[in-house]
Amino acid sequence: MASLSVRFLSPQALLSSGSSSKPKRTVLFAAQTTAPAEPAVDADRLEPRVEERDGFFVLKEKFRKGINPQEKVKIEKEPMKLFMDNGIEELAKMTMEEIDNDKTSKDDIEVRLKWLGLFHRRKHQYGRFMMRLKLPNGVTTSAQTRYLASVIKKYGKDGCADITTRQNWQIRGVVLPDVPEILKGLAEVGLTSLQSGMDNVRNPVGSPLAGIDPDEIVDTRPYTNLLSHYITANSRGNPAFTNLPRKWNVCVVGTHDLYEHPHINDLAYMPAEKDGRFGFNLLVGGFFSAKRCEEAIPLDAWVPADDVLPSCRAVLEAYRDLGFRGNRQKTRMMWLIDELGLEGFRAEVEKRMPDGKLERGSSEDLIKKQWERRDYFGVHPQKQEGLSYVGIHVPVGRLEADDMDELARLAETYGSGELRLTVEQNIIIPNVENSKVEALLQEALLKNRFSPEPSILMKGLVACTGSQFCGQAIIETKARALKVTEEVERLVSVTKPVRMHWTGCPNTCGQVQVADIGFMGCMARGEDGKPCEGADVFVGGRVGSDSHLGEVYKKGVPCKDLAPLVAEILVEQFGAVPRDREDNEDSD
Repeated sequence: MASLSVRFLSPQALLSSGSSSKPKRTVLFAAQTTAPAEPAVDADRLEPRVEERDGFFVLKEKFRKGINPQEKVKIEKEPMKLFMDNGIEELAKMTMEEIDNDKTSKDDIEVRLKWLGLFHRRKHQYGRFMMRLKLPNGVTTSAQTRYLASVIKKYGKDGCADITTRQNWQIRGVVLPDVPEILKGLAEVGLTSLQSGMDNVRNPVGSPLAGIDPDEIVDTRPYTNLLSHYITANSRGNPAFTNLPRKWNVCVVGTHDLYEHPHINDLAYMPAEKDGRFGFNLLVGGFFSAKRCEEAIPLDAWVPADDVLPSCRAVLEAYRDLGFRGNRQKTRMMWLIDELGLEGFRAEVEKRMPDGKLERGSSEDLIKKQWERRDYFGVHPQKQEGLSYVGIHVPVGRLEADDMDELARLAETYGSGELRLTVEQNIIIPNVENSKVEALLQEALLKNRFSPEPSILMKGLVACTGSQFCGQAIIETKARALKVTEEVERLVSVTKPVRMHWTGCPNTCGQVQVADIGFMGCMARGEDGKPCEGADVFVGGRVGSDSHLGEVYKKGVPCKDLAPLVAEILVEQFGAVPRDREDNEDSD
């Protein structure tokens, strides 16, 4: 296991922030000052629930009582065999009628194919699939973007792509017979969709400005790439981490801006020094679900940069071995931390480290707590002399094939053939020569579709898939988010950024709890008393060093009544000015 340790050079510019003075260090996300009483845990509870059989980890028979339906599906047939034993080839030859008439095959397309990143859209697009990729740090190439565009283009109006809130691509419209060839095509351009859904590690998130930001603390790309390649065994499949109790998120923080949203990840690496060594403090347990949302908490652990991989493995193994597998609403890692106590969970992580040791957290965090979060839209100088990056707004993250082809062309023509995706569903074009910036800004795509200068409310707008494609969504989100925002902009004038997030259901894929104003889809009642689409409105979420989750402001608001309510909130809490008052003042 010691071979997992990977040598990283300590960044020489870690303590430089553009001034000659040493930046103030803050005690951010370090060791807890007060610890809650630790629960008593019976020794039998610490017996691993899984064991390795024929190369795969399976739930032991003695722990199968009361397990949830998804666990039963995994036991009946190992999902990874669809990829590792090429079972997808035979499945792709079956008709949907044949599949629906066979329980095993039906479970394959409804559940097990999610291990290959394929999600059947039975309710709204029967026979078609959404495919989610793995794109560590959100970095992609023109060649990869063109290939994805070619896949969705053949599906016409059923094909499109979305940028996710984990710096990732999702493509839509895929049909099962095409999947084997699509998987081969992904491999040819250096992409994979493997282990991107269900009880797997999701896309590792890092700074969208990694390696180009003059003020960055550390380039996160080596770490996120290493994590992703290890977790998927270089896209061949890694059964060590394909039978987790539930999904699991990880990020590596590289900037003072906390673009990576560490407080909502199961494991977050926070840059910190200790005794002159560079490394990371660990946060654990952040998650959203329909029944519970929690911010990540300090594990009181610090690892040197070389131990990012073994520490991630240790946390994953503790969760895999001991996590609860009953009610799916209680299977995320924070529930295990609650059960074992923070020190108990830490001890389980520590004993899974290569040498059985885990250092205590450092007080020397490198993140500036008072840092004002920067806007990445528009043109910004890179740390590389003569180069700039250009941030552009992709309305609610939705793209068509032609958009993707054009972005690939722009990245090659003006940059280095690279694109960066952000957790806010936008795109950054890096490595643009300063002499080419003006020509890029005059391109039709940036003038007409993806503006580098979006309005204040549009730039902070995020929306999940919604009921157009997602069977769990209660309301349509993407088009409605744009429509309501446009209506609000006609009602009030806003002078400072306000982040608004939309999610179609309580699963909160749109992360409404971290937004300044969030909208969670629900059924409401209109003025006539009849059911209609509506939203529970959240207010007060924060990202950054003072992060905290928003709370419900008003429940069950009909969608047609949202714009005036949002305008009212903006005036009362965010300093907005009503347009009619602004117009009157202008005429005085």
